[in-house]
Amino acid sequence: MSRTGSRYEAAHARSLAEPDAFWREAAAELDWTRPFERVLDDRNPPFYRWFTGGGINICDNALDRHLRRGDGERVALIYDSPVTGTVQSFTYAELTDCVARFAGALARLGVVKGDRVVIYLPMVPEAVVAMLACARIGAVHSVVFGGFAAKELATRIDDAKPKLIVSASCGIEPTRLVPYKPLLDAAIELAAFKPDACIILQRPQLAASLVAGRDLDWDEALVGAEPAPCADTEATDPLYILYTSGTTGIPKGVVRDHGGYAVALQWSMPNIFGVGPGEVMFTASDVGWVVGHSYIVYAPLLIGATTVLYEGKPVGTPDAGAFWRVVRQHHVKVLFTAPTAFRALRRDDPDGKFIKAAPLDGFAALFLAGERCDPATLAWAEAQLDRPVIDHWWQTETGWPICANCLGLGLLPVKPGSPTRAVPGWDVHVLDADSRSVAAGEIGNLVMRLPLPPGSLTTLWQQDARYVQSYLAEFPGYYQTGDAGYIDEDGYVYVMTRTDDIINVAAHRLSTGSIEEVVSAHPDVAECAVIGIADALKGQVPIALIVLKAGIVRPLAEIEQEIVALVRDRIGPVASFKRALVVDRLPKTRSGKILRQTMRNLADGKPPAVPATIEDPAVLDEIARYLAAAGLLAGI
Repeated sequence: MSRTGSRYEAAHARSLAEPDAFWREAAAELDWTRPFERVLDDRNPPFYRWFTGGGINICDNALDRHLRRGDGERVALIYDSPVTGTVQSFTYAELTDCVARFAGALARLGVVKGDRVVIYLPMVPEAVVAMLACARIGAVHSVVFGGFAAKELATRIDDAKPKLIVSASCGIEPTRLVPYKPLLDAAIELAAFKPDACIILQRPQLAASLVAGRDLDWDEALVGAEPAPCADTEATDPLYILYTSGTTGIPKGVVRDHGGYAVALQWSMPNIFGVGPGEVMFTASDVGWVVGHSYIVYAPLLIGATTVLYEGKPVGTPDAGAFWRVVRQHHVKVLFTAPTAFRALRRDDPDGKFIKAAPLDGFAALFLAGERCDPATLAWAEAQLDRPVIDHWWQTETGWPICANCLGLGLLPVKPGSPTRAVPGWDVHVLDADSRSVAAGEIGNLVMRLPLPPGSLTTLWQQDARYVQSYLAEFPGYYQTGDAGYIDEDGYVYVMTRTDDIINVAAHRLSTGSIEEVVSAHPDVAECAVIGIADALKGQVPIALIVLKAGIVRPLAEIEQEIVALVRDRIGPVASFKRALVVDRLPKTRSGKILRQTMRNLADGKPPAVPATIEDPAVLDEIARYLAAAGLLAGI
């Protein structure tokens, strides 16, 4: 074993054998207002809690702590927006002032500890300010990705029941403006729960109409607001709710806490990502997703690094050199993005001309996550960059990486297709349907032994029973990831596919059930199935296979176009839904279950794994002909 390997081995072994000592040592890096009574509180399984009795505020540790240490003039945040031609930097002192003043504005509007605040903003500094301001006063923020349509936003409003919503007049895409305010107004109209107030950031590119008595301009809200101090929050107090797709189409509100999350993220920065105080991390994601929460906002600021907030695309703003311009201009050490982005870069810059145009001085590593990184993309990135390219695996629910090649603990040999081994703190296993361990190399259900480490979800918002049923019931004593894969003889984990009908579109997890609900709402549709099929750029894209009601004589192309428009309106562009296909019938089991996975495998050119209970095997030949005629067979 190499010396670098032994550092990882020792850390992982200690984290499982001596979790109290391991995480107590990690917690000592942060500032606590009260010492915790227990590191791991296991008195109420499966609801394990970390650092119970302790007092800690994550905003205080992300901002004020650095001022107390004399680092207020260090750059905390760089806002880089090619869509507006803006680059703006905030020191830790400046960002702390912005956050404290906005927290004061929230408090003046009646937001108190425990209240929820929905944040529906584009990638602008105000999104970071709003998140940290909520944390500062102990309010629970729930960021909703700006790509979601009014109905999806309304569902989240009804679940979180926010005292206040923070939004903007518009988002900006490379070729168009996206009016946010009409979507917000429509969502509030649809929602049964109504917020007391909305704060609207008026962007110069598009002004929004404000609703009298409810809406307040961002700048006006700040007038006369007194800077708010950090609230006395418990380590176990909820920090945020982040919604992830549920198999029923009803989103699940993942709950994260102040203490465990802060400790895990603080530990992860030097040990997984190799980033320390004063160094620059560029996470090309969105604050609406867990990656943005953890590695645009909280983790870099906790460690005292500089984080880049990027309002742009990997290509098209203006070209495939956009990321490398940011890396060079801001002296980025680590870039973290999704494999989808690199497939786009590879498509538009196959020879890596933009990468090689000038030296990438100080650039140390590329991290990829959000979906499985295919070996071809990994090999291309390694060849162009001549630096470590690290595929790593985690989920909205886990909050930080489960498996990774830990840069700060010494890199292990790379195995393409694997995110390497379990990160210290995580105890990963593969079980069969009867909860029995499988042999090395055998595919099964990827699970983690309980208790999960700090930073993972504590429950689902006001749905403890659903939390247990969704994640803990099927494999007692383990967390069910919903992913299938295997662990090889060297302990390397391979994540192969989802075990349910959640699809992964450009690193965005979407429920096929929620899309099916929309498709089924079309008056001509009798039944449908939505499946995710392989896409060279986005990983997966959804298509709908539709059976029409009897007697429909309208042109099929017209119906298909209407369904595409319906999904785009109700789910949003994030779904990348562009194809609906009318078929005569769908493959089913004798009990009536539609064989979605079988069709997905058929479309992707994989063995369809036809179950013995199929009602009529001939229907698969029919589906194959439809897919081939539409150019959808073996991926698109």
